[in-house]
Amino acid sequence: MLQEIFYWVFNMSITAAITGLLVMLVRLIKKIPRRIVIFLWAIPFLRMAVPFGLGSPYSLMTLLSKISTKTIVVYQPTDDLSFSMLNSVKAAESYFPITYKVNLLENVFSVACVIWIVVALAIFVMLIFIYFKALHEMKDATHLRNNIYLSDKSASPAVYGIIKPRIIMPAYYKDKDIKFIVLHEKMHIRRSDNLWRMLAFFIVAVHWFNPFCWVFLKQFLEDLELSCDERVLVNLGNNCKKEYALYLLESHQSKNVFASAFGGAKIKKRIENILSFKKMTWFSLIVFIALIVMIFCVLLTNEG
Repeated sequence: MLQEIFYWVFNMSITAAITGLLVMLVRLIKKIPRRIVIFLWAIPFLRMAVPFGLGSPYSLMTLLSKISTKTIVVYQPTDDLSFSMLNSVKAAESYFPITYKVNLLENVFSVACVIWIVVALAIFVMLIFIYFKALHEMKDATHLRNNIYLSDKSASPAVYGIIKPRIIMPAYYKDKDIKFIVLHEKMHIRRSDNLWRMLAFFIVAVHWFNPFCWVFLKQFLEDLELSCDERVLVNLGNNCKKEYALYLLESHQSKNVFASAFGGAKIKKRIENILSFKKMTWFSLIVFIALIVMIFCVLLTNEG
């Protein structure tokens, strides 16, 4: 059973790598705001998490199926609607249950499956330990106001927790003007960024053997911060760009993987993104939404 799961996870990982690389290419277009790009990361992560896909004649996989990828239809309620799984490895002769073309392939996947599950479980345990360790360290934080706390253990303002998130700031921030910091961290809370951050880490932990997935995770976390900055500036307006950037320069980088921090990405890139920020017109918003929908239809569907 685990061997079959790993076989499909391996195939999902290949598809996620293809779609993720294409998202990275789109990401290079600087005119597309990060608050738009962030939605595109759903594509490779969904490819890593969901084995099935809806069939579409406009899918990129329709083209790839003629070259290297085989589509396995698992459910077809009508002639025009089908759900399928992608098989890029093509090591199996038949499916459900899987029978391999040669015994050697079965032995390879049997050994690989054991290594995969052991390492994945180890990463899961480590991530859970890091999460609860961070929460435990912040238990003695001093309440400032609302859900804002001060702690000597905090190196940078950040949001900790998912269900009842807290904004934790270094103790020496007590007498500082923290209005921009609070706006940034509240935006993280409003968007549930800690939840998406955790889900991303756990999904990539399943695909730990794929180096592209770790690259996608890094880029996703960076865009999470950049898009949060942009969302704050949408509310503040262009006149506050320079002041907001100065606050960012004074902050320190958080080292906790599950904390959404005010200084939680490369400072230089964030400063550049802030200073080049422009509000979108209604026309550009409609164009970007149409672009997002088109990319989703092309990359998130299977051959149909």
